[in-house]
Order: sequence, then structure tokens, then C-alpha cells
Amino acid sequence: MNPVFKKIIAVVIGVFAGGILNMGLIMISGSIIAPPEGAITTTMEGLKESLHLFEPKHFIMPFLAHALGTLFGAFVTAIIVNDHKIKFALVIGVWFLIGGIMNILMLPSPTWFTILDLTLAYIPMAYLGGSIALKINKGSQQGE
Repeated sequence: MNPVFKKIIAVVIGVFAGGILNMGLIMISGSIIAPPEGAITTTMEGLKESLHLFEPKHFIMPFLAHALGTLFGAFVTAIIVNDHKIKFALVIGVWFLIGGIMNILMLPSPTWFTILDLTLAYIPMAYLGGSIALKINKGSQQGE
């Protein structure tokens, strides 16, 4: 397969895989940590109006969704590409970081969460995902 095409496909698959995990965690979050009494979480407008009711515990699942979605997407991409695994994992991190910034612009969150989310959930998780893939790749090459 053409190496450039393979890298493009790897990024698309990584974005898709990370996005699926992210959305899956967001969708089940209400059953793990119930939203505050009276909060409307089914629409963006309802969420904006209800945000003042949220406690720190209500931000755990969104953070995990962002962090684990990025980690998984970066890992999948780095497993697929043959070289520059960390660089391609970081491409996924930047993609999800842009999504995180857009999310914060559309749905303002507490400052502490914004800082935590933007600094820890994207680029560091992408780097970690790429690093794990690199270690797995090195381990499988030694076993050959």
C-alpha cells in the first residue's frame, strides 16, 4: 500500500476510533454519575442553563471521555503507521485538542476544568498513546 495513503487512513481510523470511545463514554456518563437534580442534559441549551448546578464530580466523565478517546485514537493511529509513530499520535492529539477548544467555546465550563482538560486530556494522552504503541511495536519486533 502507498505509504502516504496508509498514513492518511491511519489518521482517519484513529480519529474515528477515538471519537467512538469519547462519545460512548459521554453517552453512559449519566448512568455512572447522575446529573444534578433539575439539570437538562439532552440539549446544548439545556446543558448551558444547567451548568451552574454541576459539581466537580460531574466533570469526571467528560474529562475521561476526552482523555481516553484521545489516548485510544492516538494509539490506534500509531499502531497502524510504520514510522513516526509519536508524530502521528500527536496529530490525533491536536485534532482532539481543536475539538476540545471548540467544545469549550460552545459550552463554557468552569475555569479549573477548562485548564485541566486542555492541558492534560489531549497532547499528553496522545503522546502516551503513541509511546505505548511504540513499546508494543518494539516488543513484537524483538520476538520475531
